[in-house]
Amino acid sequence: MKSDMILQNIVLVLLCVLVTNASAVDELIGTLAPELHASPWINSDPITLNELRSHVVLIRWWTAPDCPFCKASSAALNEWHEKYSKQGLQVLGIYHHKNSSPLTPELVKDYAQKFGFTFPIGIDNNWDALRTWWMYKRRDWTSVSFLLDKEGVIQYIHPGGDYVKGDKDYQEIEDKINSLL
Repeated sequence: MKSDMILQNIVLVLLCVLVTNASAVDELIGTLAPELHASPWINSDPITLNELRSHVVLIRWWTAPDCPFCKASSAALNEWHEKYSKQGLQVLGIYHHKNSSPLTPELVKDYAQKFGFTFPIGIDNNWDALRTWWMYKRRDWTSVSFLLDKEGVIQYIHPGGDYVKGDKDYQEIEDKINSLL
């Protein structure tokens, strides 16, 4: 009896988290993405979203070396960059530092190389961009991904965690990329 109540409470809490994340995502879908303020950039000159109009843009906030979700998702990001960049997809990585070591562009470049990232990487030094885009309210994840259409409107949000080839989230993102291209 007592174990049933504990289980029911756990299920209720999990449902509340799912509903909260879903409504947080829903409120942003269909809105124009704010400008992306990150600096410096690795693998490219500085980029603005305004310059990327006419491209579908996939933005992933990531950190290293201790984020298993970022590491797991790196293969998908690399694959989509290689597979769809010639068709108009621009993958952007935005690094937000969670490590106790000093933040330097060289450190981020090293992490990006370890993940095989050749697409542009912006550094979100003080999490300003992450706060503007996502963490302006309590969220469970910082490893969020946004998919923007060619006009810069948010069309899809993966609220954090990982996506790997073969799972539902991976397929959902790839389907959305294809529909926007």
